[in-house]
Amino acid sequence: MRALVLHGPREVSVDEVDPPSPEPHEVVVDVERVGLCGTDVEFFTGEMAYLHQGHARYPMRLGHEWCGTVRETGSAVAADLVGRRVMGDTMLGCGHCRRCRRGHQHVCDARSEVGIRNGRAGALAEQIAVPASSLHVLPPTVDPTLGALVEPGGNAWRAAVAAHARPGDNVLVLGPGAIGTLVALFLRSEGVVVHLVGRSAGSFDFARSLGFDNAWTSDDVPDVPFDAVVDASNAPGLPAYAADQVEPAGRVVYIGLAGSPSLVDTRTLALKDVTAVGILSASPGLDATIQAYAAGRVDPRPLVAATVGLADVGAVLAGERPAGAGPGPKILVDPHLQKETT
Repeated sequence: MRALVLHGPREVSVDEVDPPSPEPHEVVVDVERVGLCGTDVEFFTGEMAYLHQGHARYPMRLGHEWCGTVRETGSAVAADLVGRRVMGDTMLGCGHCRRCRRGHQHVCDARSEVGIRNGRAGALAEQIAVPASSLHVLPPTVDPTLGALVEPGGNAWRAAVAAHARPGDNVLVLGPGAIGTLVALFLRSEGVVVHLVGRSAGSFDFARSLGFDNAWTSDDVPDVPFDAVVDASNAPGLPAYAADQVEPAGRVVYIGLAGSPSLVDTRTLALKDVTAVGILSASPGLDATIQAYAAGRVDPRPLVAATVGLADVGAVLAGERPAGAGPGPKILVDPHLQKETT
């Protein structure tokens, strides 16, 4: 089968590799769509921390935001899964440690991460093998585009829930990228008044096209009491800014990661009685995200600017915009697409 292989920093090729064969508790999935994200870019450039911490090494196969159809099951998996459309959890815990037993496999020290950590091959290929226990079945109303957006949506759903915002509350979201926009969509679906902060007025054009008129730079944020602030940016100065902006007794949610240390003065948190929450993984939010997409409460499809083939992935990771791409921040990959971009 064809698969994207990252051989080293900025060294990527589409190779012919052996198709996967399922272990007893695994399934093999024919991949329909895969989303590209900032983590993939960091592996492409060589900046990803896991490379320097020994959790990942080249060559590797990327792709952790995916959906597809079960093709084959291992000997210990019910055969009736064949033909089911699914997506899969990225985080694969050991299943035995205290954290896994408490339902926190996404922070298991020994975890693998699909397309990211401990050598688990990702979905930028025509097929992928994953544990059956990681699967989440997709209803018919969740098409391939929505299916590939469940994983980032799960992260965003968790951030929106962590804000503890009620209808009519004001929530400030820092960073109008894919995750920040998804957070805003989930918050708005619950009646929350969403404000967005970006680096420049131009970065708001897409958000405004989705109906988010309260979009600002950090210099012109209105004097509004923000009941919660969600930092979905990668700017090292914004975590402290979030703590400054939130109302006393409010909540700050950190889902973005900067490439360098970000400092927060804990005196600000303590003296304002602020609750700060960190979000790592989509795992606890996948089912809720599927339900929201299936019911039409949140429609993230406008975020997708283009769908490309495996041969185009290297250029996208290098920062090139596909020809004819729309305004959205998200690029999807169809591993079976040979030439044209859609």
